[in-house]
Amino acid sequence: MTEDRNKKIKVQGLINGLILGAVLSVVSILYFYFMIQVAKTAVAVTVGSVVFSYVLPIGIAILFCMNLRKKIGGYWNVRQATTGIFIMFFASYLVVFIIKDNVFAKVIEPNMLQKTETAMVNALNKLKAENPVNAKDVDAKISDMKKALEGEKSITIGQQIQSFGITIIFLFVLALIFAAFFKNEQQQYTS
Repeated sequence: MTEDRNKKIKVQGLINGLILGAVLSVVSILYFYFMIQVAKTAVAVTVGSVVFSYVLPIGIAILFCMNLRKKIGGYWNVRQATTGIFIMFFASYLVVFIIKDNVFAKVIEPNMLQKTETAMVNALNKLKAENPVNAKDVDAKISDMKKALEGEKSITIGQQIQSFGITIIFLFVLALIFAAFFKNEQQQYTS
């Protein structure tokens, strides 16, 4: 019985992960277009960053975790929850990597980094014009942002492999945290 349940958890985790990855790819692409077309002020950039980078992905992940638990019958222990959620998160990461980071960023929008940099610099320059007292702080933020984006332009294969390894560890820890919240063990009654 538990072997069947464990297999079902893995299969459903994979299916949910592929769907979650597609949804998060769409959210990420929408965030890009929000940043370059809608966000014209520093406040809009900040609020958009928080909503699109944290609130929406975490909310969507919570919904998918609850859906996964429901699909396997509503009960699972911490180990089963961690396994299913990790598989779901890992599959999702791979889908986002393929869709957003490779297909979208290299084929559909090859100038994605430059457009993002331009939009953010324009928003920060507008903030500097509105509040000249903080001009040095804004200039420092612009400089830091340009350095960070410059680093993203010249990522080596070794850095990508290292990032992939760190991401796997992060996803496992995140799966453990989510599993602690979403575990729902069936009560065992003894007579």
